[in-house]
Amino acid sequence: MNGRVLVIGGGVIGAACAHYLNRAGWQVVVVDRGTFGGGCSHGNCGFVCPSHVLPLADPGAVGNALKAMLRPDSPFSIRPRLDLNLWAFLYRFARRCNRADMLEAGAACHALLHSSLDLFRDLMATEPLACEWQTRGLLFVYQTPAEMEHYAAIDKLLREHFDLPAKRYDGAALTDLEPALKPGLAGGWYYEEDAHLRPDKLLSSWRRLLESRGVVVHEHCEMKRFVRDHGRARALVTTQGEMAADAFVVATGAWTPLLNHALGCRIPIEPGKGYSLTMPRPSRCPQIPMIFMEHRVAVTPLRSGYRLGSTMEFAGYDATLNRKRLDLLRSGARPYLHEPYCEPVEEEWYGWRPMTPDGKPVIDRAPGMSNVYLAAGHNMLGLSMAPATGKLIAEMVSGTEPHIDPTPFGLRRF
Repeated sequence: MNGRVLVIGGGVIGAACAHYLNRAGWQVVVVDRGTFGGGCSHGNCGFVCPSHVLPLADPGAVGNALKAMLRPDSPFSIRPRLDLNLWAFLYRFARRCNRADMLEAGAACHALLHSSLDLFRDLMATEPLACEWQTRGLLFVYQTPAEMEHYAAIDKLLREHFDLPAKRYDGAALTDLEPALKPGLAGGWYYEEDAHLRPDKLLSSWRRLLESRGVVVHEHCEMKRFVRDHGRARALVTTQGEMAADAFVVATGAWTPLLNHALGCRIPIEPGKGYSLTMPRPSRCPQIPMIFMEHRVAVTPLRSGYRLGSTMEFAGYDATLNRKRLDLLRSGARPYLHEPYCEPVEEEWYGWRPMTPDGKPVIDRAPGMSNVYLAAGHNMLGLSMAPATGKLIAEMVSGTEPHIDPTPFGLRRF
């Protein structure tokens, strides 16, 4: 046994870190201020999507966002308020909206996404994780010919730079592929390598597996501060007492900036609120997960249900369900599907995505504490990047050769 590691955060990133640290021979304890798997990892769309390699900060992002905000049905919104951290985030984001920075972030994220897909396949083949894993790909659906054709340039870029080709389906070929779609749509681009799962079942199943292997989980255990000793953390002070460890991993998602003082650094993560509706499967249920690109609504056909999700709301740490945002999920699906939703709705949900200005997560040591590691800021791709992040953290804590280069994810870039 190498020693004891305390993982702060019981979402999918914390679970993956605990898994690979445990496999590397560490004694692992996980603490969470709420419940294990109860945050952003609970009700997301469940996509494992290497196709999502490009960051939101692309050359047209600022103009598109401003135009979208003028529409009453925009999937993107910013709640007006005097928040210096938010405006600093948006300024940094705008500065990254160029081709060179987009490709740099894409290359870094591609490494994590590609590794994670391989690791997910291995996990599903070798571990008892009951999470409705399916490999049906992901379909980007377009309503208008102009937007369908616009994506052809992105497809060309993804083919040339990342070897990520999509299959093109125009007009009637699209409904032949997915009969749940209405006729008359412009077409779609199909990424056959993507997969999906039910995230709440993944986390509950992963917890059982971890605890069966000796990992200890403390829920409703909020971090207060580190006890420091000569450039290291000796213990973590929590609402359940002081917990000593040899190393610490901070995997606290969108909550991470609230720990800036304890960590001794500023981490530019902004909570980006997403929503979902979970319901029974409609009688004409899609077989392929899909995203309606003009409306930014995602559809996940689960074995045990059906989920509509997405939207992006920068409203700080607002903990209310915005009825208007939930209604946008329904209205955004109507033009595309014969049966876009059904009753009863089993769960209305929101979660705070940990957004960074450049679209890359933070995977690094905390400055000033040589045994504290950060694994946060995975934007909308926490599930897709979790296994590779967990494996990379285990390698960094153990001092072994990293399987991918961690340099692009360092704090110094800020």
